[in-house]
Amino acid sequence: MTSIRKSPGDPSSASGCGLPVVPGFRAGGIHCGIKKDQKKDLVLLTSDPPARVAGLFTRNLFKAAPVLISQARVRSGRCKAVLINSGNANACTGEAGHQDAVAMSRWAAKALGIEEESILVASTGVVGERLPLARIRRALPALLRSLHPEGLVEASEAIRTTDRFAKSLCRQSVIGGKEVTLFGMAKGAGMICPNLATLLAFFLTDLNAPVAALRRLLKTGVEGSFNRIDVDGDASTNDTVLLLANGMAGNRSARPGTHEFEAFADLLFPFMDELASMIVQDGEGATKVVEIRIRAARSKADAKTLAYKLANSPLVKTSFYGEDINWGRLMVALGCAGPLLQPDKMDIFYDGVQVVRRGISAGKRQETLAKKVLRKDRFTLTIDLQVGKGNHSVVTSDLTHAYVTLNASYRT
Repeated sequence: MTSIRKSPGDPSSASGCGLPVVPGFRAGGIHCGIKKDQKKDLVLLTSDPPARVAGLFTRNLFKAAPVLISQARVRSGRCKAVLINSGNANACTGEAGHQDAVAMSRWAAKALGIEEESILVASTGVVGERLPLARIRRALPALLRSLHPEGLVEASEAIRTTDRFAKSLCRQSVIGGKEVTLFGMAKGAGMICPNLATLLAFFLTDLNAPVAALRRLLKTGVEGSFNRIDVDGDASTNDTVLLLANGMAGNRSARPGTHEFEAFADLLFPFMDELASMIVQDGEGATKVVEIRIRAARSKADAKTLAYKLANSPLVKTSFYGEDINWGRLMVALGCAGPLLQPDKMDIFYDGVQVVRRGISAGKRQETLAKKVLRKDRFTLTIDLQVGKGNHSVVTSDLTHAYVTLNASYRT
């Protein structure tokens, strides 16, 4: 596998080796006037030949207009273009907002000379406000002129809202004797919890695969990545994840059960996990990324409940930020989460440092060692319950002053 490029501005990024290009795809990102300060806010992705597509969407009951439209259109399994705007979610805008999203896709289809049903739409930003349709329509000619094979960098920049850095990856792998390219970009920093926990993510590949394979790959990949992260426990009205494959690589069809299918899964799943980790790293005001592992619960369902109880506890998350070995907060949160526990069996570790042994303190020396772990920007918290065989893990961030400041003035 060859890594082509990490996202510009990603603090963990290694130096890239050229701009990401996926055969058959073009992209463009421009400023149309939704955002202030001339920041890019309108994106178009196209594929020639048409791509096969799979999609997953938010489970929030207040689904944004673009989600409802794309959810219906993605069932066809075919996509020629994706139109995306940032800075305005077009959510909770009623029938007028729905018609706005339809109008956007109709104008783009006419400009591209393709059928409207082959365009998917996505939006992200402030909830409850109408889109500035006149500005978007005026900007479409410039957006089409901006399309080029190397435009994926501009696109990943233009889908940002509160993100501190753009999140994108591009990698290649030889599958069935053919070089296959995979590009992914995501945006998200707040309103992150499972169901989906992404806000927006788009994966483009030249793999030859049927729609059924893409749907299975996307569902499995999301479950192990974007549905395993948590920043603040709120799921967006606009969460959208799309996987597009146009077949340009010319490999034998990657049907489930084939070597090609398994090889692409080996490329895609770690790729998605890395992008999901970037979202937690960029959690609004976050300074730490923490993997919470629940081990030996009575069931997997119990382990999942307990993991998310800790990931969403303001007291626990602020202790991460303050680098405070206040393991009592962990005990309090777990004890009121619901699942049955036996406190006198519980062990707690920060990385490999044990601070609780069978429900009581492992000693001050262990807490001093654990304090060094909490000073790191990434660490693992393990809760071993020793009451069953249920395991689950979730990746979360700390809760900081900056999170409060940013979200207290998001619209103003």
